[in-house]
This record gives sequence, structure tokens and C-alpha cells, in this order.
Amino acid sequence: MAVPKSKKLLQFTLDDGTGTDRTILSGIHAYYEPEELIGKTLIAIVNLPPRKMMGIDSCGMLLSAVSNYKDSEDEELHLLMVDNHIPAGAKLY
Repeated sequence: MAVPKSKKLLQFTLDDGTGTDRTILSGIHAYYEPEELIGKTLIAIVNLPPRKMMGIDSCGMLLSAVSNYKDSEDEELHLLMVDNHIPAGAKLY
């Protein structure tokens, strides 16, 4: 969902496989609408200390890639997503 009073932040409630939901905020609203990401399996870094943004603790970071096409000065951000068959909390190597 969009974070109230913020033009950039989206708030995610993620299943990280621990049995407790995890809240992560990410400044990607210019690239994604919240509805586009419901049910997607995203890659997140979860061993970071919480960071308060707009009064909300963000307990992790979503991984993304940024691309810049040859004929454009605009960058595009792409969240890293994996197949939905991979269970929540799976380790990456």
C-alpha cells in the first residue's frame, strides 16, 4: 500500500517464512503501483536493523535492478522476482 503523506514510499507486508509478517518500506512508487505486486514473490534482504521511515519501522530491503536504455536518459527500476513456487524464506546462494 502507499504510505500516507509520501509520494515515493510503498509499504509491504511480507511472508519471510518465519511465521511472523515482516514490514518493508521501499521508495518505488514511481515505478510500481501497489496492486501490481500483490501475490508476487520478491527477493529481500532481511538481516538489516530496522529503519524508521515516515514513522514506520522498515525491517529489510527489496532487491532491484536498474536499467538505462541506450537511447534514453531515463532509468527503469525492476524488482527482482522469482517463481511463485519457491517457498517464503528460501535461502539464496
